[in-house]
Amino acid sequence: MKTKKKLMIITGGIVAIILLIIAFIPAIMQSLGIHPRYDGPTFKVAGKKALIITTSHDLLAPIGKTDGDPTGVFASEMTHPYYVFLEAGMDVDVASIKGGEIPVEPQSFLYPIISDEDKRFRKDPVFQAKVKNSIRIDDIDFGEYDVVFLSGGWGAAYDLAQSDVLARKISDAYYSEKKTIIGSVCHGPLGFVNAKDQEGNLLIAGRRMTGVTDKQVKELGIEFTPKHPETELRKAGVIFESSTAFRDFFATHVTVDDEQRFVTGQNQNSGLEAAHKITELLSNR
Repeated sequence: MKTKKKLMIITGGIVAIILLIIAFIPAIMQSLGIHPRYDGPTFKVAGKKALIITTSHDLLAPIGKTDGDPTGVFASEMTHPYYVFLEAGMDVDVASIKGGEIPVEPQSFLYPIISDEDKRFRKDPVFQAKVKNSIRIDDIDFGEYDVVFLSGGWGAAYDLAQSDVLARKISDAYYSEKKTIIGSVCHGPLGFVNAKDQEGNLLIAGRRMTGVTDKQVKELGIEFTPKHPETELRKAGVIFESSTAFRDFFATHVTVDDEQRFVTGQNQNSGLEAAHKITELLSNR
């Protein structure tokens, strides 16, 4: 009996330790760099309007293949800016390349990388309705918004740079009377690479920007996607900036161009800071 009791105590202790470790994994991941907390200043810009744009592509596979994993927008790259803008007092609309239901990367909701904002989204019927019935970009005047923000995720590699409509409307937003601030995170800046200025030159050439690095793409082993942000931004003449870590999945970086019109975040860890920086720029106008 004593031996059985000791065994039960030891087993219970081991289970308790395992559960404790599991409970602390999100905090450990965050300390390593995943979805870091934002402790900077916050700003109110009531009455302003923001538009968040996402991919409509839902399959992670080489071009031409029909077998692959489901993908879409990486959840936090949509939820983080949405709630920052909302809490700053802004009206926030959600759009996508094709409109309708936005595909969301399933792995972005997995424990232990799901963020607090992702959890809030899953309990938010208003935001969920916007995601299920997103506006088609063709049907929107980008110039009506104070902020246009392009979210990333693997899906964005397939349809942001490929959209002539998006490229044209990014240019429209840039030249609008509101002098729209244009933001992005991770794969989002692919939507900028074909936008033109009034002389027909690439709009982002010579600007400081960031996006997901080629190093991160290689480290994650997903190099068959058609567009890689660092590669495409450099081709477009961008002065590319980024931070690195033992794995770039744990790095973060936010860049504001010298004109303070483009605010770009490096990857899934950068959305909060990028969105707060945008509200700061708006508040200073």
